[in-house]
Amino acid sequence: MKKHIPNLITTGNLLCGSFAIVNAFEGNLAMSCYLLIIASALDFFDGFAARMLNVSCNIGKDLDSLSDMISFGLAPGIILYQFVKMLQENNPLELITQFPWLIYIAFIIPVFSSFRLAKFNNDTRQSTSFFGLPTPANANFFIFCVLLYLFPDLPMLINVSGIVQPIVSNPIVMLGFGVVFSILLVAEIPMFALKFKSLKWSANKLPFTFVLIWLGLLIFTNIVAMPTIVLIYIVWSIIACNLISKKEESCKVNS
Repeated sequence: MKKHIPNLITTGNLLCGSFAIVNAFEGNLAMSCYLLIIASALDFFDGFAARMLNVSCNIGKDLDSLSDMISFGLAPGIILYQFVKMLQENNPLELITQFPWLIYIAFIIPVFSSFRLAKFNNDTRQSTSFFGLPTPANANFFIFCVLLYLFPDLPMLINVSGIVQPIVSNPIVMLGFGVVFSILLVAEIPMFALKFKSLKWSANKLPFTFVLIWLGLLIFTNIVAMPTIVLIYIVWSIIACNLISKKEESCKVNS
């Protein structure tokens, strides 16, 4: 029975993604984002449960990717599409008025997410780390940008609304993020995985450090911490990748 528990959690992820799509088409972007937040939590816990229960199967791996395609590929693409439409209606930009097809750039997210997930399933290098931005991280960046626009008056110990609001309320900027992040999905950039092997600090220094940084940001800037931590994750991974590469080259020269 226990081998089915992770798959049940993954199915919950799939259902949340499906409901999020329905809500996005109905114009309820806030609820759509909330559902994807739940999907993200379930996506984390299905893998965690599988490791804790020491169970795995090929069906679970395929089910996880199919669910992720819905929740973190198709759903965020639709949300970005609906969000950009709303921004354009509230504060029209001449560029999008002249070229309304630009809004469809939002669907670059599901396209590149499909390549990302297919690549992940066939890449043996990605068992303990990632090559390219994970789809849940990409999705969370956009859903929290939407929430920041919808709820501009959230309480913050450090008020950064003046910086954040012009960014999340600009449809061209958001579409630009969609393009850049989609490229990062399939980029050959090593990125560390937030996978907790246990609850011991010694075995999970990097994930725990990252979570502590995220909690600090959350305390001081509220949910601004969510898209910010995704940017930090990308930059951190790129810097770490360069340092490791230089260290390996130095070792080869010295040897």
